[in-house]
Amino acid sequence: MKWKKLGLIFDFETSPFKERFVSHAQSPQAVVFEDFVRIYFTTRIKDTPTSFISIPQYIDFDKNFKNILNYSKGEIVKRGSLGCFDEHGIFPISPFKFDNKFYAYTNGWSRRISVDVESAIGFLISYDNGKTFSRLSDGPILSASLHEPFLVGDAFVRKFNDKFYMFYIFGQKWCNPTKEHASERVYKITYATSSDGINWIKTNKRIIPDIIDKNECQALPTVIKIGSRYHMYFCYRDMIGFRAEKGKGYKLGYAYSDDLINWIRDDQLGGLTLSEAGWDSEMMCYPNIFEMNGKIYLLYNGNNFGKNGFGLAVLEAD
Repeated sequence: MKWKKLGLIFDFETSPFKERFVSHAQSPQAVVFEDFVRIYFTTRIKDTPTSFISIPQYIDFDKNFKNILNYSKGEIVKRGSLGCFDEHGIFPISPFKFDNKFYAYTNGWSRRISVDVESAIGFLISYDNGKTFSRLSDGPILSASLHEPFLVGDAFVRKFNDKFYMFYIFGQKWCNPTKEHASERVYKITYATSSDGINWIKTNKRIIPDIIDKNECQALPTVIKIGSRYHMYFCYRDMIGFRAEKGKGYKLGYAYSDDLINWIRDDQLGGLTLSEAGWDSEMMCYPNIFEMNGKIYLLYNGNNFGKNGFGLAVLEAD
């Protein structure tokens, strides 16, 4: 896959969101409309002196990604109620438009005591073409279970061959590397299927092998079909040191499949690596792949987990 990087297309610090939110524009997710492309992302408000809550928002670009046409000016989904799985934020939100319906799948966060967080997958419906969303329920549609004990999230849903496929992550374990070190989590990519996009059958099957070690953390899968082959991008990192140590932060991984079940990982074929300098020279994460006007694009965050905003690449050849 040969990509051309188009650079940082959205800078949080110079955006209209700077007045209402503290930082970040994480996990950009595109929905293509007739005259524009809407990009959903999550930003942050401060909840306590040491904690934040992730809030979904969106921005509308022209199809050249040069001009901002519109942006969300209020809540697009209400915060989770007391005690709910998404009480402490939504990150990411993944919209899916089909058959004149507008769904969104969310990763809801709730704080824990012994470890930082728990997460589960929620389901939203929009009745105004994606400007605002309502919950189907205060409960999640997918959460921890016998073989996926915690940290279920990062859902990406598309309909292939008359069936809904959800690619998502689940936590394998929490670790305490040292007494002085905060608990860290390990999570892997899997998938589930559905006939209606709401009721899901888990496969309990890991689909992407590790390349770092058994504690590699894999996140935010995104899938597209080009010709007869399916292509997945995702991000991965070391369990320890990813926040500050060079080379251990998120990078983009790549895998391909001919049946959506068996995946071959080959990151070198993915064609997207860290830049030598600049906003994506230390980290690349939270990818989202989509097609528009016959071209394939990939949105992603760079250094500091999307603190600076998000950028774009366009596929030139495969």
